Amino acid sequence: MLKRTVSRSRQLSAESIAKDLQTSCGLQISTTTVCRELHGMGFHGRAAVSKPYITKCNAKR
Repeated sequence: MLKRTVSRSRQLSAESIAKDLQTSCGLQISTTTVCRELHGMGFHGRAAVSKPYITKCNAKR
C-alpha cells in the first residue's frame, strides 16, 4: 500500500504519507518507519542539481 501511495504522487512528504496510511489502515505508523521502508524500496528524496546555462561564447571556448 505504501508503494502504491508513493507511485500515485511522488511529491508527498513522509509525514503526509504516514498520515494517509494511518487514516486508511487505522494503524499508528511513524514517519521514520515510512522513510526507512521507502529507502528499502529504492525511493530516495533527491533533487536535481541546477546547472548554469552555456552561452554561445562559452560553448566556443
